[in-house]
Amino acid sequence: MVDGITAQWLQRLGAQVAWAYGLRVLLALGGAMAWSWGTHQVDLVVPLFLGVLASALAETDDSWRGRLKALLVTLACFALVAFPVAALVDQPLWFLVVLLVCSFVFTLLGAVGGRYRAIASATVILALYAALSVPQGAGDTQPWWRMPALLLAGAGWYGLLSLAWCVLTPLLPLRHGMAALYEELGAYLRLKASVFEPVRGVDVQQRRLALAQTNARVVAALNSAKESLFSRMDAQPPQGRLLQLLNLYFIAQDIHERASSSHYHYNEWADVLFHSDVLYRCQRVLTLQGMACTQLGEALRRRRPLVRDAGHAQALADLHDSITYLERQGQSAWQRPLRSLRALARNLSTLDAQLTTATLPMQNAVLGDIALFDRTPRSLADAWGRVRAQLHARSVLFRHAVRLTLALAAGYAAMQLTDPRHGYWILLTTLFVCQPTYGATVSRVARRVLGTALGLVAGWALLELFPSPTLQALLAVAAGVLFFLTRTQRYLLATAAITLMVLLCFNQTTGEGYTLILPRLLDTVIGSLIAAAAMFLVLPDWQGKRLGAVAAEALEAHALYLREIMSQYATGKDDDLDYRLARRVAHNADAALSAALSHMLLEPRWVRRHARVGLQLLVLSHTLLSYLSALGAHRGLPADVAADSLAERAAREAANQIEQMAQALRGRHALAQEDGAAEGLALALEQAADASGDGLSLVQAQLALVCRQVAPLRAAVRSLAGQGAAA
Repeated sequence: MVDGITAQWLQRLGAQVAWAYGLRVLLALGGAMAWSWGTHQVDLVVPLFLGVLASALAETDDSWRGRLKALLVTLACFALVAFPVAALVDQPLWFLVVLLVCSFVFTLLGAVGGRYRAIASATVILALYAALSVPQGAGDTQPWWRMPALLLAGAGWYGLLSLAWCVLTPLLPLRHGMAALYEELGAYLRLKASVFEPVRGVDVQQRRLALAQTNARVVAALNSAKESLFSRMDAQPPQGRLLQLLNLYFIAQDIHERASSSHYHYNEWADVLFHSDVLYRCQRVLTLQGMACTQLGEALRRRRPLVRDAGHAQALADLHDSITYLERQGQSAWQRPLRSLRALARNLSTLDAQLTTATLPMQNAVLGDIALFDRTPRSLADAWGRVRAQLHARSVLFRHAVRLTLALAAGYAAMQLTDPRHGYWILLTTLFVCQPTYGATVSRVARRVLGTALGLVAGWALLELFPSPTLQALLAVAAGVLFFLTRTQRYLLATAAITLMVLLCFNQTTGEGYTLILPRLLDTVIGSLIAAAAMFLVLPDWQGKRLGAVAAEALEAHALYLREIMSQYATGKDDDLDYRLARRVAHNADAALSAALSHMLLEPRWVRRHARVGLQLLVLSHTLLSYLSALGAHRGLPADVAADSLAERAAREAANQIEQMAQALRGRHALAQEDGAAEGLALALEQAADASGDGLSLVQAQLALVCRQVAPLRAAVRSLAGQGAAA
């Protein structure tokens, strides 16, 4: 029995994505501590630990080849800044010049891509670690290059561990990422099921807003899984487990398109079909499918097969039976809702079939075009082109680079006024707190100060309770591991953990743990205030003022998606790269609009005066995207859309008007009054759908919904563009 419990515990441990990360950090910090103690050189603890921290912060998910390349670039960047900083730390003016150039240049290098963004950020952090580690005072006889060399040794040690981990478990991060994707899909499907609740007076707009926000998390999980997949694919076709995970990704894309589809105004269904159980049937099917997605994610984490419950098939059969019963009633008022219900049931059946496929081994199956869009730079010229494209005042990254650089300059001035020898915590706090958006910066200010205070209190208590250096060393390692386990989700706890680790480490090397408590807290407050002031005063990037541009990108992406869908109806369904790219761009733009609004709601009241119309625009944009997703989901139906001039004209008119709205938002100019063309086409499409065959009627009905969405979108865009022009 004990063996069974142990096996279950190990299985649960293996199902957690954080355990591998935590174990690597534990080995790296524990090894560094053991080496320092074993060689009787306790003064090595701080630089080795800081090198490990910087290297771990630079780590991104990658194949072992990609990780090796990233490690070499990381060590080169670390060396490029660590040795000059250590050499110039006693020359304030030259040190400041090197620090500011490093901050500005490496922040801009983040434009090259995610991997290089992490390396660039960690390099700036290491520059401050190098300054912090160099002993100052007349009694120091060590060569100036010793501390930066130790920082690089710590970084290289963690890098080697990370590289070995990539070799031994090449697909573990990808499997966990795919599991997270299916869990997000499960949450989205369960939330979508709540839209079908046939209760009068439900706030449909609020539920659609929640769907848009949840959809943003699904899109982020899709993007993360895609990048993880791409980093492991080479010129050879994928085989074995990698091919299975690739197929699971494509299935997830299809499930997402079907899950985000809308076939009608659900609140109108609730009114027309109030006395029927059909909407409850829809709700039950979606709920069960959401649970199946979550269970599939858990099965992927634990490497065990998933056997689907027979209740899923029965729920689908009950839904079809309920629709058939309603059709037999012959109610004319139910004609259009039932047509949409049939399309919905067909969509849910296909989604269920995809879930069943996802549970099969698929050992040699290739489910379609496996091409993925490569976003990594193809050459140094391409990388430089990406950086050069950011060299203007409208660039978010450029503004952040300028803001961060000036904030560090102010932090250095404050350090010279307060504590020129030990005030580097001011600079570190400014660096960690100063974020690209106001909301993220203000949120970090509060959590940074509170987390530091908690860490210092815990450190004081532990120093009192455990005076033994051995126990303090173990606690320092544990605190470092806790920092990495919590730094992305629980920033306050992560700040407390890293504060505790540093306090214990310095107490190991200098015995000055108690004397650091108050200065560290004061430095944190000063650095946080400087970061907050920089966010207000230096090229503030208010999301409220960028809302029009972000909304314009979303509308342009929707128009492109609509054109790509209609071209597929003309040529036949093909989930090729062009179609998948148009679909992903549309969902990414919708998620970006949701994120911009979330950040805007944290900004001062005078900046977020567009909040109401912005939220309205998000709901309308996401609703439009859901109608387009339904069009895309049914591409396989036999429908002679190319021969239907009405459908072709309606799609072209809708796409043109959506693009006109985007241009008005981008140019901040007034939008002309609606000429009624879209409304007229919507009416004609609805009438044509009543007399058309099943496939064509579905396309016509969906295009009618798209055209009906044009008028409210134009009203919201006119309001936002007018306010933007006035501002």
